[in-house]
Amino acid sequence: MDRSRGTPSSSPRLTCESVILFRGSGYCKYGWSKYPCPSGRSATFLEFGNIESPMHSRLRHFFSTICSRMRVKPSTQPIVVSTPLAHYDDNENAERSRRQLEDAICSTLFEMNVPAVCAINQATLALFSARRTSGIVVNIGFHQTSVVPILHGKVMYKVGVEVVGMGAMKLTSFLRDQMQQNNIHFDSLYTVRTLKEKLCYVALDYEAELSKDTVASFAVTSDNWFTLTKERFQTGEILFRPRMAGVQAMGLQQAVGLCMDHCHDAELKGDDNWYKTVVLAGGTACLPGLAARLEKELRELLPLSISNGIRVIPPPYGTDSAWFGAKLVSNLSAFPTSWCITKKQFRHQSKGKFLSF
Repeated sequence: MDRSRGTPSSSPRLTCESVILFRGSGYCKYGWSKYPCPSGRSATFLEFGNIESPMHSRLRHFFSTICSRMRVKPSTQPIVVSTPLAHYDDNENAERSRRQLEDAICSTLFEMNVPAVCAINQATLALFSARRTSGIVVNIGFHQTSVVPILHGKVMYKVGVEVVGMGAMKLTSFLRDQMQQNNIHFDSLYTVRTLKEKLCYVALDYEAELSKDTVASFAVTSDNWFTLTKERFQTGEILFRPRMAGVQAMGLQQAVGLCMDHCHDAELKGDDNWYKTVVLAGGTACLPGLAARLEKELRELLPLSISNGIRVIPPPYGTDSAWFGAKLVSNLSAFPTSWCITKKQFRHQSKGKFLSF
């Protein structure tokens, strides 16, 4: 697809009202491009249908449910839809699987008479939300964390996508276990997740934090107060020290450092520093202190030739960053012409040609 006519760093100008559908690993968000934030959100598994059903059926169930909730006729507006982070390898099988998924998304939407579709990888959308087209996106998903190098809006599979088996659910489970060990009683995992979001943070210096007074309280309901101490920063620490949670995996800093090392060695044409901007994405990535800690760890881990100029950016729009990335795309002057595929194009062009983000 020709993207030379507009990039997310351009001055946005509303030219075509569109529907934005973001399906993350934990939550889906949807809304109109003309509005400042998503109009609705819900747990992805509730909207995606029976996991045992064929992919086409689940996609149709998902899109139909969201359009019904938005009270929109699919045939009236272009749709910007996120594609999931999957099939990371740089080989023919992985590329074929990515194209098959993208084709299934487009095919389903065109069966619903959507006039035009713009399907973009969710990591790329997160990068766009930071007004960048090149950099590394660290997406902390529900079950795993992906470290994705992106150059000029395209995922660099040949450089290598790093995957760590540590996600938001693991942090929630770790906090639950710590609360149980400390005889802090709670009614549901929802309570634990809320406390993680409201009280937890990442320490800049973990060892120094252990000697500080970190007591804080929060009321999940008006009459249900909880008080946490060291659990507040120990929860986020497992991102850097997975073995604290019994997980045999690289720490986040090691995964990002490895990705940067590969980007440096690849010597791709263009700006030599393209990979030194790291954008965090996902709800757990919003933990206070995470960006500063990761930047510190990377500077200590990597040689000066790579670490000099590193900048780690927190999610620019919080948990809605990828949705805002889609909003920026849909507000470009080149949208939908240079960004979307129509039903006619989808039928007559080789599948996947327009969707190689």
